[in-house]
Amino acid sequence: MFWRKDIGGMSGKLFDENKFAAVARRAVAEGVVLLKNDGDVLPLQKGTTISLFGRSQYNYYKSGTGSGGMVNTKYVIGVKEALEADDRYNLNQDLKAIYDEWIKENPFDAGIGWASEPWFQKEMVITPEIAKTAAAKSDVAIVLIGRTAGEDQDNSATAGSFLLTEDEHTMLKNVTDAFEKTIVLLNVGNIIDMKWVKEYNPSAVAYIWQGGQEGGNGVLDVLSGDVNPAGRLSDTIAYDIDDYPSTANFGKKKRNIQQEDIYVGYRYFETFAKDKVLYPFGFGLSYTSFDIKCSSLKFDITNGAIVVATVTNTGARKGQQVVQLYLEKPQGKLGNPSRVLVGFDKTKEIEPGETVECEIHVPTYYMSCYDDSGVTGHKSAYVLEQGTYTFYVGGDVRAEESASADISKTVVVDQKSELMAPPIEFTRVKPEINADGTFSVVYEPVPTATKSSVEHRQEELPTEITQTGDKGYKLVDVAKGRVSMDDFIAQLSDDDLVAIVRGEGMSSPKVTPGTGGAFGGVTDSLLGYGIPVACCTDGPSGIRMDSGKKAFAMPNGTLLASSWNLELMEELYQWEGLELRKNKVDVLLGPGMNLHRNPLNGRNFEYFSEDPFLTGKCAAYQLKGMHKYHITGTIKHFALNTQETSRHYAEHVASERAIRELYLKGYEIAVKEAGAHAVMTTYGPVNGRYTSSNFDLVTKILRDEWGFEGIVMTDWWAKGGNAGAGDGADMADIVAAQNDLYMVTTSAADNTNNDNSLEGLANGTVTRADYQRCAANICRFIISKPVFFRLINENNEIDNQLLDEADEEELSYDNMIDCNFKESDVFAVDPAEIRTGRDSANMLSVAIKERGDYRLTMTVRAKNLSALAQIPLTVFRDRDIVKTITLTGEDREWQTVSVDFADCFASFYIKLYFAQDGMEIKDVNVEFVCSKEQEIHDMLARLGED
Repeated sequence: MFWRKDIGGMSGKLFDENKFAAVARRAVAEGVVLLKNDGDVLPLQKGTTISLFGRSQYNYYKSGTGSGGMVNTKYVIGVKEALEADDRYNLNQDLKAIYDEWIKENPFDAGIGWASEPWFQKEMVITPEIAKTAAAKSDVAIVLIGRTAGEDQDNSATAGSFLLTEDEHTMLKNVTDAFEKTIVLLNVGNIIDMKWVKEYNPSAVAYIWQGGQEGGNGVLDVLSGDVNPAGRLSDTIAYDIDDYPSTANFGKKKRNIQQEDIYVGYRYFETFAKDKVLYPFGFGLSYTSFDIKCSSLKFDITNGAIVVATVTNTGARKGQQVVQLYLEKPQGKLGNPSRVLVGFDKTKEIEPGETVECEIHVPTYYMSCYDDSGVTGHKSAYVLEQGTYTFYVGGDVRAEESASADISKTVVVDQKSELMAPPIEFTRVKPEINADGTFSVVYEPVPTATKSSVEHRQEELPTEITQTGDKGYKLVDVAKGRVSMDDFIAQLSDDDLVAIVRGEGMSSPKVTPGTGGAFGGVTDSLLGYGIPVACCTDGPSGIRMDSGKKAFAMPNGTLLASSWNLELMEELYQWEGLELRKNKVDVLLGPGMNLHRNPLNGRNFEYFSEDPFLTGKCAAYQLKGMHKYHITGTIKHFALNTQETSRHYAEHVASERAIRELYLKGYEIAVKEAGAHAVMTTYGPVNGRYTSSNFDLVTKILRDEWGFEGIVMTDWWAKGGNAGAGDGADMADIVAAQNDLYMVTTSAADNTNNDNSLEGLANGTVTRADYQRCAANICRFIISKPVFFRLINENNEIDNQLLDEADEEELSYDNMIDCNFKESDVFAVDPAEIRTGRDSANMLSVAIKERGDYRLTMTVRAKNLSALAQIPLTVFRDRDIVKTITLTGEDREWQTVSVDFADCFASFYIKLYFAQDGMEIKDVNVEFVCSKEQEIHDMLARLGED
């Protein structure tokens, strides 16, 4: 197939970027969702001349913004680059020349600072004349519309975000008027308003999402027909943003009440408002057609249901189909959505006329509902209510092929206890059946909590291990079974215990340069017990290394969910796991698992879907892929992180049923089916309590109910405590909940966050046993990771092979010059350590003394060269160019040059790149200029209040 042709020779290396790229490319192609294809305008025929419109052809969005998208990659192939490289197609060069000139005057606007990049870029005005001239020289128009979004800033229901801009409307009108065939491609992180499709009626429309560095190639494979589109929507696209029931309670800064309850996305629309839907959940077109039949249903209470479906390709092209299985439960006393996704399977490529069979198993637990009120007679239990259970199988949520099973009496599937119930009264949506069989929205009161998370903790305090002092035991002794974990932990002093729960970062010099965090042996004392320092970093779209080191940029979460191909995701994340291991990163801070409760959530691109079952399955298979190489992912943000607005403060209030059936279900699948063993809590509070401090969430549910055996960490600089009174220094509250790691502080030993750990121990807010329990969780986790294998020189054959494969550029990041100020404000670098030959890169790791401003000074001169010689030195801070210093052959006298680095929040990296040889260095100094500790402290204190 064409999608493999340009990969080049496979290297035979263990980590082969070409093979990684091939899998990513296939994932992009399978995630493209074709919504419209009138007259079979797609696939494009060989020899087609294309007029490419839209400035996104020049700035293809590989991902969204923020920590989930900050990947330094070697290349990014957009749609334009992919089409230009394919000799089957011709691009209208006259139109391209117009755009080239316009782009020179209208460069990409990256914004200034964190979360400031505009969600859209200025569009060139397409006049009727431009469009008509292009149409006369082309067979088809392709219009690219781009959007980004991300961390710390939600989308908005305004032009340039969820809605099209005036210039985009003008472009679509004039292009569709001029061209007989117009294809619109949406390079976006999540769904946008789609009313314009009816207004302008383009021939074809497809969501191409944000596909990482291979995005354009994957899209090309669909446009050309080398891959038959098989992507299906992971969200419902409604007519208007106000049609989503969550919109009324989204984006508030202090509290958002989930009045829609379990009726999120298609659960609401298919029950109450089918007429408000433009494109239903699970929808997507193919270049062929399929017939799906339900062959059989087997059901019993113990084992659940097995549905067998047959899929026949009734068209003329081979292709894949997503077989989707939905369940209609009886309304009973609880009330239920008309449809709930309970299973799916993506077929292999089916030849025309061929029939394949799919068998989907649905455990009884996935058929049940949670009774948080006791209306069924079984409070705090998952139940199957008496009545008829109808399974629908087909190509989207509106599948019609069905089979039913009856349950004669209500059955308790799993008895639980009341946890995370809301502390305040409110009402929630419930269906009321009408005479014609449709449903109307009515409201019922939500059950409130009878006991708090804090009270639950008091009932289950852990038992303290008697401290013994240093017995000479090392962590390897636990791994080898020579001593118990309790005996090992007994050695740790209170200072050790309060230090081990503090993760360090960002860009800690103790781990891979530029990564997000370090944890474990973060002090000399802990290192002395044989506890190595483990490494974690962002994120869902690939490995973030702020040192500037390159990594592979992955397709985003929404795209991967839209592929509905779990095996392909597992294969993709095997490569991701291997790349993580190659870079000595033990834990990826992802996948992101929050639900698309509302289309305006800025981080929807990181997450998968509005549906918890699809979300859980996607995350589980990504984890399975990484686990092949003993790397894991941190499933996040646990739980109910559904907006970015005021994310440190805004409280999410929801019923216990909504929390369990929607927001926790995906995490539960990831834990139970994939052995997830790293979890990150959210920034904000849920039902009166910050998730970082919620004992119900991180102990009672996660560990006691699901059997989770791993670590829980906070999000970076998170708060703990009660809603409205959160405090980032409240380590006592966080550890008491069994949240093992506070992320992050600059120095664990020095308690640079000024947390209240020792104070809490002294006043009884938290116990020594709480800290010991967290310390054991951390140590148990580290024993299973590559950092420990390398320490004990066992099970590390993969690491040795990856090291042998590393090139000189990669090794430069492993051979850094460490700049540690200690008592001085100036660190002198030995100039003999600086390589100045042609194409030489030198890395300096600066462990900051205080947060503030720093300066690099160098005394340099040109060697005895021609007067015309040019000797450039480019200075980077992390991945960004700060300054280029150029000497000429005439600069033979010593001169001092300096480069300033302002607002250094954490440890950072200086890269000195010499493009040519000929520069001589007398001295190099890194200087601490001034402190901005108070200024930064005040900024963090204000975070989220605006």
